[in-house]
Amino acid sequence: MSQTLNNTMRALVLEAYGAPFRLTDVPRPVAGPGQVLVRIAASGVNPLDTKIRSGAAAHAKHPLPAILGIDLAGEIVAVGPGVTAFKPGDQVYGMTGGVGGHQGSLAEYAAVQADLLAHKPANLTMREAAALPLITITAWEGLVDRAEIQSGQTVLVQGGAGGVGHIAVQIARAFGATVWATVSAEKRAVVEQLGAIAIDYRTETVEAYVARHTKGRGFDLVYDTAGGPVLDASFQAVRRFGHVVSCLGWGTHALAPLSFRAATYSGVFTLLPLLTGEGLAHHGEILRHATALVEAGKLLPRLDPRRFPLDRIDDAHTAVSDGSADGKIVVDIAP
Repeated sequence: MSQTLNNTMRALVLEAYGAPFRLTDVPRPVAGPGQVLVRIAASGVNPLDTKIRSGAAAHAKHPLPAILGIDLAGEIVAVGPGVTAFKPGDQVYGMTGGVGGHQGSLAEYAAVQADLLAHKPANLTMREAAALPLITITAWEGLVDRAEIQSGQTVLVQGGAGGVGHIAVQIARAFGATVWATVSAEKRAVVEQLGAIAIDYRTETVEAYVARHTKGRGFDLVYDTAGGPVLDASFQAVRRFGHVVSCLGWGTHALAPLSFRAATYSGVFTLLPLLTGEGLAHHGEILRHATALVEAGKLLPRLDPRRFPLDRIDDAHTAVSDGSADGKIVVDIAP
């Protein structure tokens, strides 16, 4: 590699839960065995990022002080021993840190496991690519890995205009399913533009929309992205021998509606590879599939148009936590 790198980098450091980030210079990491060093261009912000910052995500197990940021897109500047799939200059994206003690993406560089990465879709900007990893992996694991979605199935996505939801709609349609999505009236156009049939969950009961759209039969597959009472509604919306998937299974739930339909349930916990070290390569594999879908014109993230550099991280997190974001919030790392 001809380029000389400084041995420090700018990063946002969180020293106490709920505290402001501190923008400072820290040592630049070095790519170890199986790792690559990525110059980060953009960092996607997820609701989980704000929960980790506030200390409300014990399941993420991230010790402090920490550099947060789960998703990234950027350019490889160095490869560690044993890495053959990537080379310096490759543009990549992935869900690479910010949990489990792994350095996150709110920094100029990160040394990350190469297995977690895929080449960035050629038709996406760095910002668009940084928006995709967590929500795409979550949607894919539910629809493809757990539910084994098939062409011709009827699929209901609960919360179809949300982060995971709008990706799940597109993946389900790419697999040949007919897709419905629950949504508020003001977000109806979002899911309709993605090719889903909108259901206003505020004005129509589960029984009513199941009767109207499936003649009372229920949906082959229901993907719940909201948890709580929405997961209970999903148990009522699925058909006999159907399947319900949830990426947010919090709460206490009665399983009788599911059992009476002889239906099955799967949970999705996207953080497992980062927390346990198991399944890292599958995340990279999922993103390679995602790259193919994006380049085929079948998958595209919705981005909030606002721009947030590193020193406006508080504004970026507020836009996620207060519900004002219209699409995915992305932080610009590189100038």
